[in-house]
Amino acid sequence: MISITEKIEGVLTEIQRCETLYGRQMGSVKLLAVSKKQGIEKIAEAAAAGLVDFGENYLQEGLEKIQQLADLNLTWHFIGPIQSNKTRGIAENFQWVHSVDRSSIAERLNKQRPQGQPPLNVCVQVNISNETAKSGATLDGARAICEAVSQLPQLSLRGLMAIPAAHTDVAEQRASFLALARIFESLRTDFASMDTLSMGMSNDFEAAIAEGSTMIRIGTGLFGARPTQAVS
Repeated sequence: MISITEKIEGVLTEIQRCETLYGRQMGSVKLLAVSKKQGIEKIAEAAAAGLVDFGENYLQEGLEKIQQLADLNLTWHFIGPIQSNKTRGIAENFQWVHSVDRSSIAERLNKQRPQGQPPLNVCVQVNISNETAKSGATLDGARAICEAVSQLPQLSLRGLMAIPAAHTDVAEQRASFLALARIFESLRTDFASMDTLSMGMSNDFEAAIAEGSTMIRIGTGLFGARPTQAVS
């Protein structure tokens, strides 16, 4: 059986291969380990292998892991849909949030971010494929949300995130990522703090890197299939 450490080494090797293949600067793509529904033992093993950034989709599950693994000094990213009643827990305990899709959520996060902590790093989620079942702003609406985030002192606007519709065809994968990359480049001319394009997962990260991703979110490719457990 392949260990988590070996899987991490394999993914990092693939990232480097893609950076070279598509003319990206070496080290320009960060690996975010999606640890939702994974036990703390697996996360600790991934941390021991050198990973620092971990993504959680469910608030209560994430808070328990943050508390249990506090001594590891990990960087925690909230990457799931955000309900209004969950903003305080996110604002108080996470360092990043990738799924801000409306100004009202940004305002709550700003108000609830403790004054003694650094600004919360924010990516605006874009519904790049216009799927009704997915969260995210429209391409046109992303600019207004970025403007709102940029005016809030307890938040730091870092970039955009998207989860495109699943495609097995690489050309279709790249087309979706290219659409997000274009709006990202457009917004960067107005918002100097934007440096993060969070796109690409286990099945499409090569296409995402080809189109400019700076952070790929990998779960099953590192930890294997997710076990079934209650979340909230």
